[in-house]
Amino acid sequence: MRIDAHQHYWKIDRNDYGWITPEIPVLFRDYQPSDLEPHLQKHGISRTILVQAAPTVEETEYILGLSEKADSIAGVVGWLDLENPSFKAQYRRFREHLKFTGIRVMIQEMDDPRLLLSTPYLEALSYFAEEDLPVDLLVLADQLPQVVELLERVPGLRGVIDHLAKPPVASGRLEPWRSHMTEIAQHPGIYCKLSGMVTEADSQDWKQEDFTAYVHAALDLFGPDRLMFGSDWPVCLMAATYDEVVEVLRQALQERLSPQEMEPIFGANAAGFYKLNSQSIGGLTI
Repeated sequence: MRIDAHQHYWKIDRNDYGWITPEIPVLFRDYQPSDLEPHLQKHGISRTILVQAAPTVEETEYILGLSEKADSIAGVVGWLDLENPSFKAQYRRFREHLKFTGIRVMIQEMDDPRLLLSTPYLEALSYFAEEDLPVDLLVLADQLPQVVELLERVPGLRGVIDHLAKPPVASGRLEPWRSHMTEIAQHPGIYCKLSGMVTEADSQDWKQEDFTAYVHAALDLFGPDRLMFGSDWPVCLMAATYDEVVEVLRQALQERLSPQEMEPIFGANAAGFYKLNSQSIGGLTI
């Protein structure tokens, strides 16, 4: 079974997507499961991981509601305010939902990434490490030193780096991104999503070879068993179509892997990381 491990849905009039403005017309519209379905069918993708796109509990409740109506949604990665002492109570409410599979920490939005190392975050993420809860880490390349320190303090975290930590694809530089990712990859519970690359390139003039070095570096560091394909749809539409996103990754991987070796990246790795069960994936087998 193929899984898209990172995509979003939203409804603009909910008014908690402050980053989606009329100045980004391709995104400033509603995106719902019916919009993505043709692309999933074309690429033989049966299920997706739906990831929060707004830092509100209400948006997580909204996408959990969507998951009840769309069989294609295998899991929902939500949001919790980890600085709020009541986050555990909210977490307990979320985990009662069949398709709640984890949370995302939006380090990218922190004015100072050292907030990640503050007592509330360290205590919360230590708690989730004990719970073995999957945690998505939305982080920028220049914030990786804080993630390295976080993992030294919370070594048991089950985490995944979203979008390869947004390396500087447009410039082609590998360092210091690769060195930081090397340290992160030493933690066996940390995975990496091969997603979000096209929006880090020159959106008007990218080439296939722009991405190859980053995909190969991730493959060297994490191995094929800790990598996941994610489209980052519809955000990817700012730079590429769904077809192009799939093809960019397929071409980069096929230089190093056989089709059979590639397949877990497109499904089984996400199912294992997010602990998808037969109920959440509708009885399909991996």
